[in-house]
Formats: sequence, C-alpha cells, structure tokens
Amino acid sequence: MTQDIKTHLSDLIRVALQSVAPDQAHTAIVLDRPKQIAHGDFACNLAMQLARSMKRNPRELAQLLLSEIPQSRFVGKTEIAGAGFINFHLLPAAKLEVVRDILAQGQSYGRSAQGGGRKLQIEFVSANPTGPLHVGHGRGAAYGASLANLMAYAGWDVTREYYVNDAGRQMDILALSTWLRYLEFYGELLPFPPNAYQGDYVSGMAEQMRIAHDGKFVRAVADILCGTPGLPDAAAVDDAAKAQREAHLDALIARAKELLGEEWNYVHSHVLSEQLEDCRNDLEEFGVHYDVWFSEMSLFDTGLVARCVARLAAAGQIYEQNGAKWFKSTAFGDEKDRVVQRDNGLYTYFASDIAYHLNKYERGFERIINIWGADHHGYTARVKGALAALGLDPDVLDVALVQFAVLYRDGQKASMSTRSGEFVTLRTLREEVGKDACRFFYVLRKSDQHLDFDLDLAKSQTNENPVYYIQYAHARVCSLLAQWRAGAESDAGAPAALADADLTRLDAAHELALAAKLSEFPELVAATASELAPHMIAFYLKDLAGQFHSYYNAERMLVEDAALKDARVALAAAVRQVIRNGLAILGVSCPQSM
Repeated sequence: MTQDIKTHLSDLIRVALQSVAPDQAHTAIVLDRPKQIAHGDFACNLAMQLARSMKRNPRELAQLLLSEIPQSRFVGKTEIAGAGFINFHLLPAAKLEVVRDILAQGQSYGRSAQGGGRKLQIEFVSANPTGPLHVGHGRGAAYGASLANLMAYAGWDVTREYYVNDAGRQMDILALSTWLRYLEFYGELLPFPPNAYQGDYVSGMAEQMRIAHDGKFVRAVADILCGTPGLPDAAAVDDAAKAQREAHLDALIARAKELLGEEWNYVHSHVLSEQLEDCRNDLEEFGVHYDVWFSEMSLFDTGLVARCVARLAAAGQIYEQNGAKWFKSTAFGDEKDRVVQRDNGLYTYFASDIAYHLNKYERGFERIINIWGADHHGYTARVKGALAALGLDPDVLDVALVQFAVLYRDGQKASMSTRSGEFVTLRTLREEVGKDACRFFYVLRKSDQHLDFDLDLAKSQTNENPVYYIQYAHARVCSLLAQWRAGAESDAGAPAALADADLTRLDAAHELALAAKLSEFPELVAATASELAPHMIAFYLKDLAGQFHSYYNAERMLVEDAALKDARVALAAAVRQVIRNGLAILGVSCPQSM
C-alpha cells in the first residue's frame, strides 16, 4: 500500500505541475516522510526545486500547486509548511490499509522488483583456509549473508560465493606446520618456527596423519635443516630478524617439498580439505550458505591467469623490468605499478585476483559485490584499473569494506591472530551467545564502522538487548494470537479471518503510528538495498518492536468488543509478519515463545 500511496500522491502532484508549469512536467517528484508527525505523512519539496528556474517565491509556487492538486479519497489534509514544503496528511483508513496488505502478502511483503532479476554475485569471507574462522571473520560472514538476503528480497538473482585461496604460500605454511607437528610424534624435533601456525588444530591434523599413515612421512631432522638458514634470537624484532624468520620458513617449505616429493601433495591436500570442511560446517551452523566455492587453483589449472596477463600485455598494459612483468596500474589511479609475474616465472596473488574477476565477468554477472576487510581499501583502485585495462566496465564491481569486530569479554580485548593460535573462534562465540545474537550484533553498525562486540549484552535477556527485545515482540504476538484463536473457537467454533477485521476501529494515535511504521518497510528494503546497508533493517526492527511493546502495554488487546479485538489482533499480526520478514533478511530466528 505504501508504494501505491506514494505513486498516487506523485500522480496528484504531476497533475498540478502540468497545470501550473507544463514546461516543467518532466521534473522528478520526490516524496519524503517528515521526521515530526505533526508535519503529516509525506512531504514534497517540488516548489523549492522549481523556484529558482521559474523565478517564483517557493511558498507562492507551493500554493499554486496546492490549488491544482485533485481531491483524493486517501488524503485528509494538505498544507504548506516551512520554506515551501507541501505536506500530505493521510486519512486513517489509508494508513490502516497496510495491515490488510501485510496479512495478504505474508512473507512477500516488502519484496520488490528493484533488481529486475539481474544476475548479482556477492563474494564474502573468503578467508584463507589455514585455521578456524575467528570472530573477526564472523562480521564479514554476517554482513555478507544479510546483504545477499536483502538483495534477493529486492529482486536480484543472487549468487553467494566463497573464493578459496588454495594456491598460495599460506597453505604451504599450514602444510609445513602440520608436518612438523607430525614429526614430533616420532621424536624428530626441531625448533618450531614462530611464524608457522601454532594452534591446537594443527596438532589435531598431524594426529590424523599419524593414525592414517603411521611413519610414512617421517624424515630426519638433520636432512630437513640441511642448508636452511638458522633462526635469529627470539628476542630480536627488527626488520632483519623478521626477514630471516621468513627466509627460514621458506627454506623449510622447500626442503619439505624436496624430501617428501609427491607425498607433499598429500600433506597439502589433507590440511586444505580438513580446514575447508571445518570452514563450511562452521558457516553452515552460522546460517551462512554459499552457492559456489571457487578454487583459486582452478585459475592456474585452466590457464586463465596466463591468458589474463597475456591479454593485458596485448593491450599494452604490461612492461618488463628486472625480469618481472608489471601492470601499469598507476595509469588507472593506483599509487604505484604492480608486479603480476615475478622474475622466477611465478604469478603474484594480484595476477590470480585479476583472473578471478575476469572469470566473474565471463560468467555473465551483471553486478559484482566484493566484501573485503577494511585493510584492503587500497586494493580497490588497482583491481578496477585492471578491469578497465581488460576492456571491461569497472562500474559493474562494487566493493563493500568491513571493519573487524572487536570482542570484549570481562572487559578484556581478545586476540584474533590465526598463526599464533591465540584467537577466539566464531564457533566458540556462537556457542556462548547463540547464533541469533551473533548474527544480529554483527550487523548493528554500518559495515565500515568500528564495532565492539559486547558479549555481556549479547547474552542478556533484557530489553537492553536488541535481538531479545525484537524476538520478544514476536513471541508476544504469537501468544496473543493463540489466545485469540482459542477464544474465537470457543465462541463461534472457528476464528474469524483477520484480513476481514474492521480496521476503522483503530483510531488511537499509537495505532495509526504503528500502522505508519509498518508501511515504511518496503521503502526501507529498497533504500537499504541501494546503500548495501542491512544494518538499517536492524535499526528499523528495534524501533518497530519498541512501538509495539508500548502499544501492547498501553492497550488491552483481547477486549470484549469483538470488532475492536479483531482489529487490534490484526494489527499485532501485521507487526509479527514484518518482524519475521526483517529478521529473515538478517538470518535471525523468530521464536514463538520466550
């Protein structure tokens, strides 16, 4: 009904505009909701828009427009306010019609055709499968899943995708870390590199290898350390010491590959499959589902990385220097040119990333949204530059940045390092506060804003906890409906249809305000989809629940007057449906009792 009302009001204003200024009839008509209820239900600033070009006083122009607006059965009063706003006050019946719309449309209420069924890919999380997901990854997962639900609700054909970094150095480090822990079972001990992966999960994967293959992969420590640079003093933290530790780690990886031969592929595949499966299960339990798990290695196996670099070279966007191939990214706004192929012939991560984005275009996506950590903010320009250099439209790609959430437990900030093993996993957080609180709290702020995750608040069952407050409103309506049905059945054998309730009986100010709040939902979905901002859904639901609780506490729902009772229950049922629709977008459940 809201969109119909807005369309209806726009049509009325268009009629007036054609009469007052036919040469301006093409002007876009914008209707907004005033912040103060005294200013009406909708306001139009058309007179102020046209005042300069028409050389007229905006209030006088507003009066002219107002005099030409046709009568409407939905509008009770129109008035001029401020510098020249035209305010519309709807009749109560028009405001309340939304209740009937919601009950008729159910879970479809708020859906739109904004996306037109166009193909949209959203890639999110895409954490290296080198360890359990931690609470920092959780925010990207919650945001990405909620955004995907929102965009589908707004009419896009959404593909949810995880990019698996299975071809890089980090996977080699994890494989080495696991192998070194495996060797410890057989007394082959060497100083464990401080920059290798330290967590208990590494020892767990090593134990699996021991059980399945016994000593098959054992090699002597002396052979492993042969020719490798030593580690610096543990207390040294200067750049030279850091570089020496990395060189030591790379040398160990090279020796492991040499000593194990083809068996290195087993170790690598073992740790990849274990961590990837753990990641899949963790996300599924978090309510995050993917349509595609895309392998980085496939880009090399199919030759797409080489083809991509060759295509850039053919376009004159590659030059060679010191044996390496460089992409001219400064020509596209980047701060410096970037290496795509090193002097040893190996392609860089940037090269595979360009190829991955080329693949997205070749799959026919009409819009692409990457959800990246805020530390990738400088990466956007170079990726878009590479797309432009390939002759592709860079505006097809949007990048949404996500700040990592910071978890506080007992007033202490928790570490989230993956290599050190001193991190709080997403699974641990979910088990402690529950999936619903995790999903909701993660989207309580705009994605690129800092978020402190208040663990104590998330676990509390009070009105201060927003997810509890919203779910409690839903449960309250469920209880109310159960009582209403029981009463109706005892009185007449079957409950009346709420859609047929006499809504004119709802004339209290807070009832009309609650109906007006419900009517905002379709507009909100459209706005949040345009801004990639599911946090606005969370704020809306909190406000809606607050208005309902106030109404419920102020009025008796199941009154003796049957018509009034049915009307109030119908309004409550509409609130429940909108809460359900909104929480479904955010991936939060709707308990029937609490």
